[in-house]
Amino acid sequence: MDKIDKQILKRLQENARVTISVLSSEIALSMPAISERLKKLEASGVIKQYTAILNPKLMDKNLTALVNLSFNNPAKASAFKNFVVNEPDIKECFYITGDFDFSLKIVTRNTQTLENLLTRIKDQAGVSKTQTIVVLSSIVDRPSVVLD
Repeated sequence: MDKIDKQILKRLQENARVTISVLSSEIALSMPAISERLKKLEASGVIKQYTAILNPKLMDKNLTALVNLSFNNPAKASAFKNFVVNEPDIKECFYITGDFDFSLKIVTRNTQTLENLLTRIKDQAGVSKTQTIVVLSSIVDRPSVVLD
């Protein structure tokens, strides 16, 4: 990946709907050259996907919480992964080291929907311990990694 690829990626991070024509004029490369670079970035997996980033508050998702949990038997964790995939309010799930096995980022409507989800989480086979942290405000929430 060279400097031009990084310029393209930075511009796409600002606005993924920018046209090839606009990229071409801003970066001073022909439209076919920009198009070819985009195809290579997509094929290599550098560009994972194009998506719309929704404002949670405007989607009536007013509460963010972090939930850490442990299992008494690691074999039970595989079934938990299937549960997580099917819960739309779980935005991220990390398998982690330390005192807990998983860390979840939950974005949900309110304390009642959080309570309902926590009950479903605690009902999963093998869950032995949870820790819930309610987020008061978000200082940084980057939708992607930052380019060097």
